Amino acid sequence: MKLSAQEFRDKEHKSITLLGMSGVGKTFLSNILRKSDWFHYSGDYRIGTRYLNEPILDNIKIKAMQVPFLRDLLRSDSIYINNNITIDNLDVVSTFLGKLGDPEKGGLPLEEFKHRQRLFKEAELAAMRDVPEFIRKARQIYGFNHFINDAGGSICELDDDKLMDMLAENTVFLYIQANEEDEKRLIARAKSSPKPMYYRADFLDEQLAIYMAENNLEYVAMIDPDEFVRWVFPRLFYSRIPRYEAIAKKYGYTIKTKDLYKIKDEADFLALVENALDEQAG
Repeated sequence: MKLSAQEFRDKEHKSITLLGMSGVGKTFLSNILRKSDWFHYSGDYRIGTRYLNEPILDNIKIKAMQVPFLRDLLRSDSIYINNNITIDNLDVVSTFLGKLGDPEKGGLPLEEFKHRQRLFKEAELAAMRDVPEFIRKARQIYGFNHFINDAGGSICELDDDKLMDMLAENTVFLYIQANEEDEKRLIARAKSSPKPMYYRADFLDEQLAIYMAENNLEYVAMIDPDEFVRWVFPRLFYSRIPRYEAIAKKYGYTIKTKDLYKIKDEADFLALVENALDEQAG
């Protein structure tokens, strides 16, 4: 929703959706606001605990069934497997997404990789559609006045105008814009510790073809999973920036990471948002 700084200040119940790549500070900010009267809604947590819980557990069970000792215990119902996902530990979601490439190095075949990508997209759409209901729950059940939607970095890849319209009707979009130093840090982090990512289907097809040609690879199974993530991450990062900017321009506002990391408490955050609303309204 578009508001003036005064309108935002006067709202009894404030709701915000954060945009930006993983690592720019969305969860850092959400954790600060959790100490005040803000309900922290993590899109990735909702994905892992609600919409991908069963596929995640099935994937773990498949791995466990390959170990004779665990297989016998599972078949006799002597043990059960559950995930221990938390807002601060979303590793099981990443593990399920997986990486593309050589199975000997932990990679997935292309068909299975794309299947998991589709499941993740459907789960993220569903998690974001839940936002209005959780705004209601946060207030009526838990007694929180305000709501922060800590959206995943891939929200800009969903290409669902109705979803964006709905989120804009219920929340203020706030895009956290990384500076050049942050961009280098995030890219360096991806290279040193390559993590599974969601890729828009046409982006994946395009970049995979380029990577295969550049490296003279005939089969996807020849790809080193980590090397592909290291190679593709900067391309993914810079492809997402104009998408974030377009959402912010149409629906919301932009703040910069250099200002974000100066925030110590709720009052600092509210002042930063009001200043952004004033500046961009002018």
